[in-house]
Amino acid sequence: MTSVVVFDYGFGNVRSMVRALADLDLDVTLTSDYRQSVEADGLVVPGVGAFAACMEGLRQVRGDRVIRDRLEDGRPVLGVCVGEQVLFDQGSEHGIPAEGLGLIGGVVGALDADVVPHMGWDTVEVAEGSTLFAGLEGERFYYVHSYAAMEATPVADDVAPAAMRGMGQRVSWCTYGRSRFVAAYERGPLFATQFHPEKSAEAGSRLLRNWVGVL
Repeated sequence: MTSVVVFDYGFGNVRSMVRALADLDLDVTLTSDYRQSVEADGLVVPGVGAFAACMEGLRQVRGDRVIRDRLEDGRPVLGVCVGEQVLFDQGSEHGIPAEGLGLIGGVVGALDADVVPHMGWDTVEVAEGSTLFAGLEGERFYYVHSYAAMEATPVADDVAPAAMRGMGQRVSWCTYGRSRFVAAYERGPLFATQFHPEKSAEAGSRLLRNWVGVL
């Protein structure tokens, strides 16, 4: 049976993600254990809260090492919501910059919109050749966030984990207010979504199934 770890570092809607993955008949474990997290077929990194606090929580349980070690070996990782945001170079909330994992080039900043947070169902401008969105073009997904990355560039091969080197990126987008932000990111074994697939009904379930297809 395919094994997936939902990484437990104190931030995220972990129970809803565990249920969503279990519904796909996966062997799902909620843990921050290094060995289990590195050796599982798939790793999901959820996240709800402030960027800096989530980064601190990750580091306290060696989550930064888990993610990079998996990507070095080509083992898939899926970041969700703030779990996507921490993959970028930097986050800035309330004017306070914090260093991210540096796996995606770009900075996470505040949405420019009349109503924040961006909460509810919205569409995605799907990247050509996307694995996550195969068969899901035009579907709507559930968002709850006030910050996002407005750009995404592939980090250079000399600093990227081995399994990402030489791999092109696929970036999918969403527009809210005056912000066009990264809705999803794919490069080699690294996948991420700003929205919550575990709260996105059948479309979210199908997206998770697409991700499981690469494990």
